[in-house]
Order: sequence, then structure tokens, then C-alpha cells
Amino acid sequence: MIEIKTGTIEERIIKTLQNKYPITLKELSKELGISESKLKAELLKLQSKNILILEPLPDKIFIRLIRFDFVFVGRRRQYKFIKKKKIKGEEGEKEEEEGKDDFMYV
Repeated sequence: MIEIKTGTIEERIIKTLQNKYPITLKELSKELGISESKLKAELLKLQSKNILILEPLPDKIFIRLIRFDFVFVGRRRQYKFIKKKKIKGEEGEKEEEEGKDDFMYV
């Protein structure tokens, strides 16, 4: 089993390749919103780990997964909107965000 951290470019690349095949380097860069040069560098790292193969043709580069035994590890990020809770106090009702600090850096 190959462990891949969640929230990384590697995870996004692998999940996209699992859903779409065949796909070219240009199509994958548009899908992920990453420049082709940065994507190619990431793909070369994955190719050195024997996860995928880059198949160059004269005008395109196709990407093919070799391994399919992935485990995505790490915490999932919160993408939901944080609800505001109402606090009753002396001045009436006021809204306050959960986890809000007045300092810029904690």
C-alpha cells in the first residue's frame, strides 16, 4: 500500500487519474488548474516512485497509472461554512463566530 497525504497535489493527481483515463498532460493541467511545467515536475516525482508512467508521443504526453493500491492519510479539511452562534448577553443578542480571535496571529 502506498500512503498519500490528503490535501496534496499528489492526491489530486491520483484521484483525477483514477476517474479519467486516457488523459494528456495538457488536459490534466487544465483540470487541476496547475501550470504544465509544475505538473510535469510532480508527475516525474510520481514516476520515480513507480506510481505512474508518462508516455510521450510527438505532440502529446499521456499519463497512465501503474499502481492502484493507495491509502489517503491525514485529516480532512473543513470546507463547510462556519455557522455563527447567537449569544445572549447584557446588550441583547449579538452574533459571534466560533473560534474567532481578535489577534491576527495566534
